[in-house]
Amino acid sequence: MDFIPNPLIIPAGLIIGVLVAAPVGPVNVLCIQRAIERGFWGGIAAGLGAVLGDGLIALFASLGVGAISGAVKYHRFAIQIVGGLALFAFGLKLYFATPRFETVTSDSVQPETLRDFVWDIPQTFFLTITNPGAVLGLFAIFGGVSSFVEVTSYVEALLMVAAIMGGSIAWWVMLSNLISKYRHHIDIEKLGLINRVGGLLLMLFGAVLVVGAISKWD
Repeated sequence: MDFIPNPLIIPAGLIIGVLVAAPVGPVNVLCIQRAIERGFWGGIAAGLGAVLGDGLIALFASLGVGAISGAVKYHRFAIQIVGGLALFAFGLKLYFATPRFETVTSDSVQPETLRDFVWDIPQTFFLTITNPGAVLGLFAIFGGVSSFVEVTSYVEALLMVAAIMGGSIAWWVMLSNLISKYRHHIDIEKLGLINRVGGLLLMLFGAVLVVGAISKWD
């Protein structure tokens, strides 16, 4: 019986995954913009990068690697500066990007797949793991969850991570599918506005990270 994982781990992990993915933040803004511009697989690719980033953080948290949390706190200034500058750069690029829709026509030989947008995966992965708030937030969530769902083995830790990633990817599949069904109502002019608003939000998130780091620097 000791080898049977706690059955509460899966639903708890799925809920954590959705809670981590759903709130509007810099990565979410970018993922939503990709889904509007590029369709279902564009949104999935961007969301998958965030899922992999959250999964890596969750793995360290579930294994109780307190040193990671300590290192994030100790190097928070550098992480915030790098993450903030990266966000600002992504936002600036998005703001001035030429609006365009990735569409599949009836004459297309092959439909678009995840492979067509694979470069978005490392982009959102990098933005996720360089967000100190996401790292410390997941560690805090695990601290709270451990009070009623105890993770006592490597098998349970891996199961929890898999459940979290499952919840997150389920959220992005649902959101990308929803956006892809209604994106045809958005014209190029509206997409340009969405790009500019999204770019400004990313630059704002980046500026807040940089200013926050500088203000706390001794």
